[in-house]
Amino acid sequence: MTRPELPQAYAERMRSLLGEEYAAYEKTYEQPVRQGLRLNRRKITAEKWEQIRPFLGEKIPWVANGYYIENGQEELPSRHPYYFAGLYYLQEPSAMTPASRLPIREGDYVLDLCAAPGGKATELAGRLAGSGLLLANDLSSSRAKALLKNLELTGAANIYVTSETPQKLAENLPEFFDKVLIDAPCSGEGMFHKEPKMIQYWEEQPPSYYAKIQKELILLGTRMLRPGGMLLYSTCTFSPEENEEVIADLLEQNPDMALVPIESYSGFSPGFPIRGASEERNRALKNCVRIFPHKMPGEGHFLALLQKKGTAGNRKEKASPSAALPACAEEFLKLVKLDFSQGIFQLEREKLYFLPGKSRLPKLRYLRTGLYLGEVKKNRFEPSQALAMALSPETFASCVELDSRDLRTVKYLKGETLDVSDLVRPGQKGWQLVCTDGYALGFGKLSGGSLKNKYYPGWRLQ
Repeated sequence: MTRPELPQAYAERMRSLLGEEYAAYEKTYEQPVRQGLRLNRRKITAEKWEQIRPFLGEKIPWVANGYYIENGQEELPSRHPYYFAGLYYLQEPSAMTPASRLPIREGDYVLDLCAAPGGKATELAGRLAGSGLLLANDLSSSRAKALLKNLELTGAANIYVTSETPQKLAENLPEFFDKVLIDAPCSGEGMFHKEPKMIQYWEEQPPSYYAKIQKELILLGTRMLRPGGMLLYSTCTFSPEENEEVIADLLEQNPDMALVPIESYSGFSPGFPIRGASEERNRALKNCVRIFPHKMPGEGHFLALLQKKGTAGNRKEKASPSAALPACAEEFLKLVKLDFSQGIFQLEREKLYFLPGKSRLPKLRYLRTGLYLGEVKKNRFEPSQALAMALSPETFASCVELDSRDLRTVKYLKGETLDVSDLVRPGQKGWQLVCTDGYALGFGKLSGGSLKNKYYPGWRLQ
């Protein structure tokens, strides 16, 4: 593997930070990049994955649902039917850490402020297990669309996806969230090995450029955090200017915020002291976590977990009325065995949504509000791909089950009509949930043994 040429200023700073460990750090650039996948807690357990997994790779020891992917495997994980069934998310191993270390409880309202493309948000959704809500935001509309797709792949229903400025979110949702995750835009020093082009970006926009953005983001994040709530700040860079100094600045401006210890692992390193800070402040900064590639098999990360002082009272929300269901939608939903009692229906321009909770959020730039159920078209109801991903053979009235090794599975993912006469009961017809090895892929419409493909065109396998 060709070692990238590190900028001199970066190399000198890392030598100063790491001391005698620098040689071991530099040697990691000669090693292959480690790839990983993180299981979708909503759909599959580690025990079940061990029984069916098509890819070799040991468990990631500090992330309960993470696995390494061995390099050079014949089948690409991004093209296997299990990927399209939302069983896992492909993610760099150390990047799995932040979402695993934010303590999520049932019913929490959670914000992922810089969420695209969805690596952290999909795990947060999985850990909520259908309770509470997750608001996943990204300022870039195009990136937010990728975020939405990745969340819908997981089958998450209790989501809001926005493309808003953090300032507007803070103005509209003060002290609203129990948990906040900020995986901040950064200079990406932990990506130099995986994506050498990041070196050029680093030279054009150094750590000082990002530090200003990060300090503003974390201040806005604290404004949206309820008393007693917790905020996790992370980056994929090594610069103290973007890490410990951002945290120290927050603590200086917000005495109601305090660093708290993070669930440990033997390979974690403590945060660095910063020049000019008090002994007490530097002692607190040791609660931050640094992941270095010469100590752990991953590319590197920084994490800090903070808690806002105080105790939150009961959340006051004004209940909103649920929309009346069109007859065709009501008839279709009789096929669905999901609990719709803990939310409200919303109908907008013939599109039907199911929103978590009993109230609507403030007016923002939404890409998605709750679970998109489908569209009313001339008195008939067309269910959505998002609804299919939220279902399972146990929660839909009629299914067509494909083996993941059956060529018809790939044909379905490519949008082709299938002959499934050997797989269905006599007289079976109408809307079908198409599954592979027991996991939903999408919808189809069955007539006389022929399955008309309803897999969403924008997701089709190319």
